[in-house]
Amino acid sequence: MSELVTGEAVALELRPAKLPSRALALLIDMAVAWAVYIAVTVGIVASTSSLDDAAAAAVAVAGFVLILVGGPIAVETLSHGRSLGKLACGLRVVRDDGGPIRFRHALVRGAVGVVEILMTFGVVACVASLVSARGRRLGDVFAGTLVVRERVPTGRTAFVPPPPPWLMGRFAGLDLSGVPEGLWLAIRQYLTRMGQLDPQVGWAMAERLAGDLAERTGAPAPQGVPPAAYLAAVVHERQARDARKAFGGEAGSAVPGSGSSDPAASAGAVPRPVPPSGGRGGDEAAPPGTGFVPPA
Repeated sequence: MSELVTGEAVALELRPAKLPSRALALLIDMAVAWAVYIAVTVGIVASTSSLDDAAAAAVAVAGFVLILVGGPIAVETLSHGRSLGKLACGLRVVRDDGGPIRFRHALVRGAVGVVEILMTFGVVACVASLVSARGRRLGDVFAGTLVVRERVPTGRTAFVPPPPPWLMGRFAGLDLSGVPEGLWLAIRQYLTRMGQLDPQVGWAMAERLAGDLAERTGAPAPQGVPPAAYLAAVVHERQARDARKAFGGEAGSAVPGSGSSDPAASAGAVPRPVPPSGGRGGDEAAPPGTGFVPPA
């Protein structure tokens, strides 16, 4: 298993797919694409037999581009990174921070794939995957994506703790468009490992990340809200928005990776946070070092 590591040695357990499984998924996808391409080409040739050579060549090129290049791009965009081959092999294309890909990611992967897969019969893609620490081909590097395994043992993936209940929905109107992917990744890495950090170090990291996030969004953490709780709430809001885009209207209430649509149901999996003075949510204290309470 490969891990992403920040400068503060906080690791995020994304599980990159191995080359054999990626190659098998690619073979399935290419077999389907070529079958469709051949069938469409035969149909076009039969229906355009009266065209001259130049027109027939133009139709052939257009069919190649639309089916073998545009087809995979459309499929990855509409399926959010799960082509037929990847679905069969339990793989998925995600952003570097673990979120669902969008059209621009699929477009870059598909455009670069013309050179490293179609024109070189996959040789360049194989070499790039072998030398990459996370098995990424050139298309993944330029697009900022990663092919990961979806079928992983329960309980072994990185868990991002839910925000305190009294912060749920607090940042629904926040503008997150100016937050770079690198900052999202650093925040997620911190949240998945904050319970393992020294309390003083963890609190300082949370304050630094919260400051960076507030600078990008233009909305600082509310007075009295611990920086880690602020980070968890904003990440939850972002995940909810991504889930709504990926899975439809009401999916935001059950964010993938949170373990439950009810924050209280997940309380047994992570330390329970404490609201700031005068806040809602009860008077139970979280253990020191969780990041939701200041270190002693």
